Amino acid sequence: MNETAKVSTLIVDDEPLARAGLRHMLEEIEWIECIGEAANGPAAIEAINTLQPELVFLDIQMPGLFGTEVIARVQHQPFVLFTTAYAQHAVTAFELGALDYLLKPFGEDRLRAALERVRAAVGEPRSSAFNRFSEAMSHAPMSRLFIRSGRSIVPLKVTDVTWFEAVGDYIAAHAGTAHHLLHLSLSQLEVRLDPQRFVRIHRTHIVNLDHVIAFRSQPDARLIAELDDGTRLPVSRSKAQELRAQAR
Repeated sequence: MNETAKVSTLIVDDEPLARAGLRHMLEEIEWIECIGEAANGPAAIEAINTLQPELVFLDIQMPGLFGTEVIARVQHQPFVLFTTAYAQHAVTAFELGALDYLLKPFGEDRLRAALERVRAAVGEPRSSAFNRFSEAMSHAPMSRLFIRSGRSIVPLKVTDVTWFEAVGDYIAAHAGTAHHLLHLSLSQLEVRLDPQRFVRIHRTHIVNLDHVIAFRSQPDARLIAELDDGTRLPVSRSKAQELRAQAR
């Protein structure tokens, strides 16, 4: 990025104090130029398409439309830094191609760290950012998950996951000897997985077929999925009937 160039930036948040606080912090960043603000989803769409900012600070949870819905509907595709008060939205933010997400309340140090990712990305061809959003919004199978590790967010290849398990309001992604908690429902995750590789065998389990040794019948006529790490998972009655029909 040209050191003298300024990155045109739009702030989208339904809280006036949040917009004012962010605008004040951005005034200290010499290469950022705030060109506008929006207070809700529909206004954000109009502002993004009209002003065509290079960067948008986008609140995820707003009246009218969620920030993720805004990105799905705009014609101009900017770089995005999501802002949110809810840590569970981090996975969604990254899967939608966001450069980073800022968990409210955030300070100047965290803001500057996120902006360093912007500086690195602004030099990319614009089509690369657009392609990330297009792939996500077309519901193409995801190739990675983003998981929390201490204070960091790290990528995990979906193909490395042996099986997914619903645990209350979370999903446990089992990969080798580790398991990682995701704040999603199993149904939300299922539609983003490759159906040729991942199969929902039970209301609480999705397995990676690459790690299934066999589906074994039990003395009581139940079916069990035996995985290559020794895990044995129950198969629902309806799925068992489907698998037996396919094996005939």
